[in-house]
Amino acid sequence: MWWLAPLAIGVHIFCIKQSTRPFLNSFLFALVFNAIALHWTSTFVGAIPWAILAIGQAVLFMPLGFANKYGVALYPVIFLLLEQVRGNFPFSGFGWMRIAYSQADAPYSSIAAIGGAVGLSALVLCISLTLFALLNARLHVFPLLPLILLLIPIHTNSIGTVKVLMVQGDVPALGLDFNSRAKAVFLNHVNETKKALAKDGNVDFILWPENAVDVDPFTNNDVKETLNSFPAPLIIGAVSREGENLQNVSIIWEKTSQEIYVKQHLTPFGEYIPLRSLASKISPLAASVEDFTPGSSSKIFAIGSAKIAPIICFELIDDSILSTAARASNLIVVQTNSATFGFSPESAQQLEISRIRAIEHGRNLLSVSTTGISAVIDSTGEITSRTQIHVPAHIFASVQLLDSQSPRDRAGHWATVAACIWLLIVGRAGRKVVT
Repeated sequence: MWWLAPLAIGVHIFCIKQSTRPFLNSFLFALVFNAIALHWTSTFVGAIPWAILAIGQAVLFMPLGFANKYGVALYPVIFLLLEQVRGNFPFSGFGWMRIAYSQADAPYSSIAAIGGAVGLSALVLCISLTLFALLNARLHVFPLLPLILLLIPIHTNSIGTVKVLMVQGDVPALGLDFNSRAKAVFLNHVNETKKALAKDGNVDFILWPENAVDVDPFTNNDVKETLNSFPAPLIIGAVSREGENLQNVSIIWEKTSQEIYVKQHLTPFGEYIPLRSLASKISPLAASVEDFTPGSSSKIFAIGSAKIAPIICFELIDDSILSTAARASNLIVVQTNSATFGFSPESAQQLEISRIRAIEHGRNLLSVSTTGISAVIDSTGEITSRTQIHVPAHIFASVQLLDSQSPRDRAGHWATVAACIWLLIVGRAGRKVVT
């Protein structure tokens, strides 16, 4: 419910102004926010890691208390800067709870195509400040001037279409040990693909999710022969080794050649363990995690006119990786695996993030999961087709290849700078009105 975000933040601005302990107030506000929304992190690992994550994130909200001392008109710029901090720190950041990601259904969501996710967050904060002013019986619409940007037409240029078969093979059972049944997961995807191709074999490529092939296809001859048997190129999510290095990879697989993209932004405490000695004392599961090795560059897969940028799961919240991918591609594919989070809201939340990314970068986006939700998302953020959780399924999609750049991608980092400058102007201009 997109409208809850500006409303809740507007109420919190009011509370910060009234509070005698604004830093504790900000901590408690953020603790409830994060604990509820991130409860899915406890699905199979228990409450302690979830509590640590929620508390750690809440601590990073505490500087909102400075708005009590220096004027609540500065609340939006403090909030936005803290979003940027959380997206980069610690352990390369965890920007999952960015306010923009809740706004795909908002009537102003297209602002992301101009100012990016950071610009969309900034607009929500401006609306919240305006609501606060109304709570104080004052009319203060100056922060809403960026809404004029919605009048700017967003042009897209299609250079053709590509027909894709997306396959969600599912896993035998949800949980952390799905990898122990890696061959079964692989066969699930093989069987669902054959079932789909029996209906319609005329596809340009087949898209499988992250971890669909956790049996190394370069060393297992049975897996290799099976992949070679398909009539169209496959883009698969796999786990492989390069020497001693364990890697999470996306592979474009054709019988005569393969190209590999190695996941760059690894998931802390999932694909590698920071502070391993301490983490092992908190959860014995840490000892079972072998550290993956990250890649160092992005990759574009070419199939006919399609220039396809693979994004693997957690990378979806990395601004830099998405920007690089969008500029070089005309189609984005997100390969993910939600088996470790059961029937929790994690997959649905990730889908909302994907919708904002599609708007932000002006790209049609294909999100495919081992267990769901898999979906086709157009460049306006609309879901045109989707699957359900924990059922084998497939989607045939004819997708336009868009090579035009969104205003946000043309602006690059200046979009973030502009959003921060605007909120500073709002803070300075609004001090006499709303403080």
